[in-house]
Amino acid sequence: MTTVESSNFHPPASYPRNSRSRLKRHTLLFRYLAEINIILGAWYIQWRIGHTLNFNALWLAVPLLIAEVYSYVGGLMFTVGLWRPLERQVRSLNALIPAIPEIQYPVVDIFVTCYNEPVEIIEETTLAALDLNYPVDKLRVYVLDDGGSEAVKMMARDICRRDRRSPKVQAHQTQIQNCLAQLRTEYDRIQHSTSNETSVSKLVNTEKQRLKDQIEQKEREITLLDRCHYIARPKPLDRPHHAKAGNINYALFSGQCSGEFIVTLDTDHVLQPRFLERVLPYFYTYDVQTGQYNGNRVAFVQTPQDFRNLPDGDPFGHHAHLFYGPIQQGKDGLNSAFYTGTNAILRRESLISVGIKQFSKEFAKDSKRLDEFDLIGAMSTYSITEDMNTAMRLHAHGWQSIYHNELMAYGLAPNDLGSTLKQRLRWAQGTIQVLVNENPLLMKGLSFWQRLQYFQTMYSYFSGFTTLIYLVYPILYSFTNIAPMSTDGISFSAHFLPVFIINRLTFITATWGIPAREIWRCEQNAIALFPLYIQAVVSVLTRRSLSFEVTPKERQAGIFLKLVIPQLTIFSLTILAILWTVYRFATGTLPNPGIYLLNSAWGFYNLMLLWSIIRASVWQPESSQTPRFTYKKQQSKSKEKQKSVTKV
Repeated sequence: MTTVESSNFHPPASYPRNSRSRLKRHTLLFRYLAEINIILGAWYIQWRIGHTLNFNALWLAVPLLIAEVYSYVGGLMFTVGLWRPLERQVRSLNALIPAIPEIQYPVVDIFVTCYNEPVEIIEETTLAALDLNYPVDKLRVYVLDDGGSEAVKMMARDICRRDRRSPKVQAHQTQIQNCLAQLRTEYDRIQHSTSNETSVSKLVNTEKQRLKDQIEQKEREITLLDRCHYIARPKPLDRPHHAKAGNINYALFSGQCSGEFIVTLDTDHVLQPRFLERVLPYFYTYDVQTGQYNGNRVAFVQTPQDFRNLPDGDPFGHHAHLFYGPIQQGKDGLNSAFYTGTNAILRRESLISVGIKQFSKEFAKDSKRLDEFDLIGAMSTYSITEDMNTAMRLHAHGWQSIYHNELMAYGLAPNDLGSTLKQRLRWAQGTIQVLVNENPLLMKGLSFWQRLQYFQTMYSYFSGFTTLIYLVYPILYSFTNIAPMSTDGISFSAHFLPVFIINRLTFITATWGIPAREIWRCEQNAIALFPLYIQAVVSVLTRRSLSFEVTPKERQAGIFLKLVIPQLTIFSLTILAILWTVYRFATGTLPNPGIYLLNSAWGFYNLMLLWSIIRASVWQPESSQTPRFTYKKQQSKSKEKQKSVTKV
């Protein structure tokens, strides 16, 4: 572990910590409601099992009951995941007590991963990374071009030349050159004074060698001021390339970078200048006894994602304040915060050590994989969601994670339904791949809570099947009069409504502070994407070949109704079922109007949930161009969008 000496500092009796955490506000109220929610949910499930099964239509009754039990178990795991949400507070790197001298700051490598994206987007991200508030000799940016584009290569070289001429790099170069001139003058003086002597003392020779070493070191420092580098890995046809994970792994083992920490960025995510100042302190713990900062077991720090191109209303549901809020904060409280691939910083030691251990297992099974070491020896390549799988392996080997809930970067979200669905399908397929290949319930090293957190995420992607049941049943009952439950409307309402109401209250408390419109959009997407989730499960379980597909960064023009045919079909049938019920009620041929009223309310609720994706399929921007936000403009707006963070 790294040890960093602090400046001369004698801690007072009441020594202030540089970081601390506390439970999120309203957590105790949430826990109280959650306990009631869990108890009422169990009471409802036992009532459904023991008193409501329609044995004359088990083909309808049993699937609905299974769907409700599945939902209850999923809700239980989700609730447990929100039990201990942490709000973290940390001093910035330049405000630590005691201070760490800048000369002892760690070297940080920033990886901008790209694959055939527009050069302008890559350039914007790269420039922002070079503009971080950090010593210029400790920061290096690498454009990892998986497409091997000559245009990207030329862009990286041009940025490097421009960066060398920037004021802060020139100022640092002048300091080095002045120091170098002094060293050379001193070396020449000693060399000249001893040139005519027949014998030179050992002390003088030692001093000359010391000066020579310092001169060589300063000359190396000047060459290191080339801070922007380009890496394009070779991609022979006779071996797998492992997409983004292979791209990062190749850079790690290429010999071109050696930073103690690695920041991974998607092509379009523009960092804010204070990023490193805010996340690096988590990797050091001050030891009062020794007066030093010692490295700890933190493997990575993840920060939120937000987007700078979302249209009004966010028709595709890209706002992720639920996940990058209560969910990640809850996982953080259980030492299971997820690494999500971008806007994160990782400790190189943790990534390499765990990757090598994993590779040794693969090599033991198949020695032919030795040629793949530089592609699979760090980031996980088992899944097309390499980020979550990598985090799970790090946790299994005893490393810790941190979620820092401060917006430190802004990206570009897919701006059409086709690109959005492609992205969501990749997430779902990759997550289920991890379940199949490295089931967290069976993985050694994970704590009980970590197993639960990873499994809950994987479990949630099987909801497409239960959602289909919830959507189809109101239609079947309207047209067939066959009920899956043998109970009357009053009894059902008496058991269901308390559970539904307390469930809503619990969820509202857990998501306190997030706009209700955004929460509703999250719920709509969870239901409306059921065909995608079913497709993901089937494609993985049938062992279809899956490939990592980069999400387009520019809007794909067109109407996407053909992508929502299943949702449109159920939407239309539900409207017909409600109209049929109204017709029968008007003509006096409707038995048990109360039950049919509940059934129609269920159908109407389904319509509201499905409408979001149907609307998104035909949504068109006000102008033909996606809004462009340059790095400089985003800098000026960051304070307005950034959440307020309380400093220690």
